[in-house]
Amino acid sequence: MTKYIIKRIALMLLTFMIIISISFVLIKLVPITDGTNVIINELEKAKREALGYNKPIIVQLGIYLRNLFFHMDLGVSWKLERMIDVSDMIGRRLPPTILLNLYSLIISIPIGIALGIFAALKKNKWQDHMISTIVILFVSVPSFVYAFLLQYFLGHKWKLFPLMVDSLNDAGGWFTWKMFNSMMLPILALAFGTIAGLTRFTRAELTETLTSDYMLLARTKGLTKSQAVVHHALKNAMVPILPSIIASFISIMSGSLIIEGIFAVPGIGSLYIKAVSELDYDVFMGCNVFYVFIGLAAGIVVDLSYGFIDPRIRMGASK
Repeated sequence: MTKYIIKRIALMLLTFMIIISISFVLIKLVPITDGTNVIINELEKAKREALGYNKPIIVQLGIYLRNLFFHMDLGVSWKLERMIDVSDMIGRRLPPTILLNLYSLIISIPIGIALGIFAALKKNKWQDHMISTIVILFVSVPSFVYAFLLQYFLGHKWKLFPLMVDSLNDAGGWFTWKMFNSMMLPILALAFGTIAGLTRFTRAELTETLTSDYMLLARTKGLTKSQAVVHHALKNAMVPILPSIIASFISIMSGSLIIEGIFAVPGIGSLYIKAVSELDYDVFMGCNVFYVFIGLAAGIVVDLSYGFIDPRIRMGASK
């Protein structure tokens, strides 16, 4: 198990370096306007010299990776917020991103698991067919389509929720009822897809478990159907489901690029889009580092969680 963890971390770092290197080279190849090359003061000039802006791209990449791994330096913004550290900009935008996705998961996980269990218990009946049809619809339609529909019906037509998320000053804080109320539309837009995916996954796992041999043995020993489902089927079906839930909680910091843009959420996703449109190199790379690291870390945690959830599973064990 220890060797497996070390191997996965090493592969994660290698993958991380490859992705970051490719992203750095590609964004640096994009031409910028003359306005972004204007040097305002000596401090900015010195910073550009230290980052090797007048040197080849490969040299700039080496400097960036050195600063990233040895100094945890993500650079500074050159256009969105001139000479402001990228790490500070990401830190300020992290709370709304986490809250938005956390609220979405809190709503979607119990609903998705409950619908999946209900569909599995009603397999091949009209309830199962109805839930499966709705799941296919929600999985197929992108989340931004739900966002526009929610904005029109719940926000514009029925006036139930604000069209845009309130600012921190207007809401009086991140954990106020006014802030939560203003976040309801993007929360619902993100929750639909998660509910559908979790429902489909739970139904598939529980259906397979209900038809297994040990369930038949449990019934022959005198257990009722409900007792066999609760004590055996659900327990074994949760083994592959719980890691996906853990990964969802880890990835809540990654946010949603499109949803944050539609509802004017001041999160990392909207910062990422602005950095791309304005060609703010360091901000783009800082957000990219953040997203890549969260994604790779979630993958490792998912793999390791199998062994902790089910002791019978041991990664990397020799046969």
